[in-house]
Amino acid sequence: MARGGGTKLRDAPQRRCIATGTSGGARGLIRFAVGPDNKIVPDVLGKLPGRGIWVSADRDALETAVQKKLFARAAKQPVEVPQTLVADVETALTRRLIDVLSLARKAGRAVAGYEKVKDWLTRDQAVLLMQASDGSERGKSKLRAPGGRGTLFEVLTGSELGLAFGREHVIHAALAKGGLTDAVRDDALRLSGVRKIDGRVPAGKVKKTI
Repeated sequence: MARGGGTKLRDAPQRRCIATGTSGGARGLIRFAVGPDNKIVPDVLGKLPGRGIWVSADRDALETAVQKKLFARAAKQPVEVPQTLVADVETALTRRLIDVLSLARKAGRAVAGYEKVKDWLTRDQAVLLMQASDGSERGKSKLRAPGGRGTLFEVLTGSELGLAFGREHVIHAALAKGGLTDAVRDDALRLSGVRKIDGRVPAGKVKKTI
């Protein structure tokens, strides 16, 4: 307990990226674990047993960790690193983001479709805008993100957004303030550092309101 009866908050544990050497909170990193067969396994949920190995949520950092055999050095033992590890991380992060978006939708904290999203944005109910990476740029430009860092992401395709909303295809989605939205933002940021779309790594976009 801190003075005045308040509870003293502990500092978030710092994790060190084996590729870049930088330290930070777990939100910007991806945890890996050594499986029972000594194979390196991505642990995007952070729940697998054993000592964690951390790499920044950045495609270059992941590729460096694989190419320079840094996982074995961090594990202090011989390990098997799948050739598809970076792609496996992208797949796991994509699945994780879709799942959290689905939870937000079921909780009434997310909507999809141009008119519903426009209504939430107009009434300042939306704090996060997500648009399909393969959607029409002209159509997407008609909606303005709430403004500020991390309020617009284009890291999922229309079919992937559709999976989160129980539809075949979704171009526009918006989320209201809340814990699930914070989780969506964190997962979208991690995926934006790892995913390649049309040969490029997309970043979470920010558009200023007009």
